[in-house]
Amino acid sequence: MSATFGGRSGRQGRISQWLRGRRSKETSADDGREALLLAAAEAGLPLAPAAHPAPGYGCSCDRVGCPTPGRHPVSFAWQTQSTTDRAQIERWARNQPEANFITATGMVHDVLDVPLAAGREALDRLLSTGVEVGPVAESDDGRMLFFTLTRGTPEDEDEWWPCELDCHPETMDEHPGMRWHCRGSYVLMPPARLPGGDGDRQVRWVRGPEHPLPEPLTLLEALTDACARHAGTEEADHSTGAWPLRH
Repeated sequence: MSATFGGRSGRQGRISQWLRGRRSKETSADDGREALLLAAAEAGLPLAPAAHPAPGYGCSCDRVGCPTPGRHPVSFAWQTQSTTDRAQIERWARNQPEANFITATGMVHDVLDVPLAAGREALDRLLSTGVEVGPVAESDDGRMLFFTLTRGTPEDEDEWWPCELDCHPETMDEHPGMRWHCRGSYVLMPPARLPGGDGDRQVRWVRGPEHPLPEPLTLLEALTDACARHAGTEEADHSTGAWPLRH
């Protein structure tokens, strides 16, 4: 099975097709948001509520001059709060209709986070060579997120690699190339809204969570090669600053 998506060819699930094609009223958009969050949870991706863009300070939190508006968890306990429980996610989504959500990495999945141009090139290469690619998201701040299996699980605690070796929310701005989100990190979960612009900046699925998570090493060569080719061709966007763990 193959389909053309944004100029690229590859397998595309029902959620990916529906997400791109759906244009509806606000109430229907809210229903679609909840359905996408539940689909991610059903795929095993743990979720927790996050802040959202807002007028004034630019963030729904009460911190003056928030360095990462709309991008951070709302609770200090986001790692233990993150869940795939359907009832809990429904409550959060319905009680906080404007909230973004994060997914905590390093428990079930990791995320390989690369510049958008490099990510698109790597995705083309991976799909054309028949590599199984899992969920992939694009962010309007110029990043592409490849969701993979994690390198460690609670059952093999000693084998977990600390996220500080790769990319930690507090050091996002120090990693303009590839960022490997594992234990102790998180990324925004589609659908999410980003601050700035005309209000339409988003994080969206390119390949939805219905795609099985691949082993990260099967993607790593293509991603690192693409990042190396694109290094220096685009300036890193540091406008959002670091993603603090404590807010």
